[in-house]
Order: sequence, then C-alpha cells, then structure tokens
Amino acid sequence: MELTLAIAIGVLTGSGVWLVLRPRTYQLVIGLSLLSYAVNLFIFSMGRLRVGAAPVLDGASAANPADYADPLPQALVLTAIVIGFATTALLLVVLLVARGLTRNDHVDGRESS
Repeated sequence: MELTLAIAIGVLTGSGVWLVLRPRTYQLVIGLSLLSYAVNLFIFSMGRLRVGAAPVLDGASAANPADYADPLPQALVLTAIVIGFATTALLLVVLLVARGLTRNDHVDGRESS
C-alpha cells in the first residue's frame, strides 16, 4: 500500500512539474492541479495509513493512539481541497480574461515559432 501511494505521489508530482513548464495556460492550470493533488496525498499519507481504524477517539476506555488514525492530516487535506478548488476557479477566470485581452493563450504572452 505504501509503495503504491509513493508511486502515485511521484507520478502526480512529475506530471505536474512537466505540465507547469509547458508554454500554454491550460497546461499550467492542469499542472498546478496535479501538484496540489500530489501534496494532498502526501499530507494525507503522513497521518499513517490505517485501514478500518477510526479517526476519532471514543473516550469510553483508555485509548492506545496506535489503534487510531490521525485526524489532523485528514482535516488539513479537506481544507486544502476546498482552497485548491477555489484557487483553480479563480485562475481559470483570470486566464480566460487574459486570453481575451491578448488573443493568445501562451504564458509569456507571445506565440512561439
């Protein structure tokens, strides 16, 4: 499970960096989204991969922290997903306005030959 998650994070990061370095604005947006997904998976994996473990202590008995998942990374990832969605929407609106004004969709504003 850990190897699969590490490979997924690596593939998302590599693909995101490659797309961020591309000259077109749509590729930049997709690359930034992939990088944010990779960071979210990384933060989520820091909370220990526990299958079937409850994220919250029940308080009924003495709790062993090893039996529970860490809820903080889950809360951070949920917040990051919402912020990432809003940032992507704002970035798309700004890029659409810039494309309308410059009649070009290149990041640097000029067509490459």
